[in-house]
Amino acid sequence: MKRTSLLSPQQWLIFGGILLVAGVVLPLCNAFFPPEHILHVSNFTLNLYGKYLTLAVLALGVDLLWGYTGLLSLGQSLFFALGGYAMGMYLLLMIGKLGQYKSDLPDFMVFLDFPARFPKTAGLPPHWIPFRNFGFAMSAAVVVPGLVALIFGFLAFRSRIKGVYFSILTQALTYAASLMFFRNDFTFGGNNGLTDFKFILGHDINAPGTRRALYIASVILLASVFLIGRWLTHSKFGKIQRAVRDSENRVLFSGYATAHYKLFIFVLCAMLSGLGGALYVTQVGIINPSEMTPDKSLEAIVWVAVGGRGTLIGPIIGAISVNALKSWATRAYPDLWLIIIGVLFVLVVLFLPGGIVSVPGRFSAWLARRRGLGPSTDTMPPMPIEKKSKVVASTTHAP
Repeated sequence: MKRTSLLSPQQWLIFGGILLVAGVVLPLCNAFFPPEHILHVSNFTLNLYGKYLTLAVLALGVDLLWGYTGLLSLGQSLFFALGGYAMGMYLLLMIGKLGQYKSDLPDFMVFLDFPARFPKTAGLPPHWIPFRNFGFAMSAAVVVPGLVALIFGFLAFRSRIKGVYFSILTQALTYAASLMFFRNDFTFGGNNGLTDFKFILGHDINAPGTRRALYIASVILLASVFLIGRWLTHSKFGKIQRAVRDSENRVLFSGYATAHYKLFIFVLCAMLSGLGGALYVTQVGIINPSEMTPDKSLEAIVWVAVGGRGTLIGPIIGAISVNALKSWATRAYPDLWLIIIGVLFVLVVLFLPGGIVSVPGRFSAWLARRRGLGPSTDTMPPMPIEKKSKVVASTTHAP
């Protein structure tokens, strides 16, 4: 059987061009053009774009779950925030004596009298000690979200919880976690979270060169996650994944263990979201429990819906465009931002169910009808979600 290519030559050309502009041209414009030059990209702008790219990683995870597997998770922000906390712990320990209290401990630990609580470790909670190592922190940013997803997903999918009940449970999970992190005695900074970072791998985290490196790392991460998603959805696993989305009972009757497939993709998306959260924190400069509340997961779902559910490029477009709109609206109309995003979501659902990525197809169909090349009836072009997959097997398979 002939194996399909990950990307066609034309798609590789487009992908490479976008990667070249985003990962090479923009950083060069930031580094070599003076601020008064028309091609100059400011440090603020580059940092803002880096933030958008990490949020796009979160959106891709949501799409792989919701758009391709039919799992509407309202807890992806939890995994994103857990990755952010893992990196934030490392960054906070690198401050040294440069904090307000001139102590080797982070400021909030001095303020909350941690030396009295943890006298054997000079006030530093034991679970914080390994985070002095960058490699451990990056590993934790992947392993911890994956482990939480594995435990929760195993219990949920084993009990055959799906549909709206799965959404409610994931929402409850992230809400419970946010309440825990809001507590001061949970050793993660409470309501204020972790902030005031100064160094990463010995480099000033606010230096222009470091900012450029973090931005380039965000570009590489997003491109890698996109290619992983592309490979996964075009493999045999992807066909079964879409079959589970369209008719899980039929897949079960065909002999496939659907719980294994759902658990695998759930854990994978949690780990990818954790990586996105780790890079998000380095560029935003703060992580607190508000990043893991259910409304953050709902925002990610809006990004996917606006960009195009069931497509990999759609969530990226949606995450970048909606967050760019948010950055503008929160400055121009701070009191109306929530109304704007709510109206946007309603309009997309009612009039553009395929998202932004469906616009070229709709426009082409409209031109064809105008020229008399298409059907005479005013039919709506199909959504860009792939057609139902048929799975025929006699034995149980696992990913």
